[in-house]
Amino acid sequence: MRLSICTDVMGDLAFADMLDKCVKLGVEGIEMTGGGWSRGPHFRADALLADKGKLRAALREIEARGLEIAALNCSANPLDPGPMGARHRKEMEETVRLAGEIGVRTVVAMSGLPPAAPGDTVPNWLVYTRSWPDEMPERDRYQWEDCAFPFWERMVKLADEVGVERYALENFSAMLVWNPETLFRLRDAVSLKIGMNLDPSHLMWMGADPIASARALKGAIHHCHGKDTRIERGLADVNGLLELKEVTDVANRSWNYVAVGAGRDLQWWKEFFSVVRMMGYNGWVSLEMEDFTMSTEAGIRSSIDALQATISR
Repeated sequence: MRLSICTDVMGDLAFADMLDKCVKLGVEGIEMTGGGWSRGPHFRADALLADKGKLRAALREIEARGLEIAALNCSANPLDPGPMGARHRKEMEETVRLAGEIGVRTVVAMSGLPPAAPGDTVPNWLVYTRSWPDEMPERDRYQWEDCAFPFWERMVKLADEVGVERYALENFSAMLVWNPETLFRLRDAVSLKIGMNLDPSHLMWMGADPIASARALKGAIHHCHGKDTRIERGLADVNGLLELKEVTDVANRSWNYVAVGAGRDLQWWKEFFSVVRMMGYNGWVSLEMEDFTMSTEAGIRSSIDALQATISR
């Protein structure tokens, strides 16, 4: 496995300065964001597709520093029924086309979350039983069969057209795909091009064991994020793991995203990456830094040290 970094965390830097910092940090790859919720300015798909000279110049800057593009990322909700969903669909398609243009084979994305019924205006994460109340089976069927399956069939067709080999869907909350079971529901119905961007941090706060999840995902891990979560003692015991407080309210939350090694120890991370590799994945591990309990610089540095000490090579 090789270490890369999600570049959003350096969104305040100019493109060349961001690349220079990646070199100094010792990473080999960069996971570039092309749209969606990301505000990262460095590699916007629409701008680069419209200006091939700008695209060639950006690629030369990356190559000159010995870096590689690990994946293009467009984290978004393409199934939102409103204007945001239309924009996200457009930006996801542009990201896929850009990936094909430059020979990047992996696009990191999210499955999307639709409303629960035709005419609804708000996405609805249905994480209670599909069998009760009586209207639930139809809501579940609508979200998957009428919304998700057709959209991802179109995205797979687009990937085939431009030469993208795999979609890596992050197991994120408030998405249809949020764990191995839901990943396979989409993958089995649509295409083996659809796999998981295995992010252990989300599984941790959901109460799953990411090592067991990695075993269940054998052959279906298409990308991996290096990101940790700490369940906060005393608070989670009282209020449980469903947390609605702002991510910056770290002292009062039941759990927090933290630098790698500040949640699970390095022995745990060694086992995690060992199992991930045994299950057939030997690609990029991208640091995604969202620790608000320390400075960004300290979080990046300590996470990279932890990942370099634990990823399977």
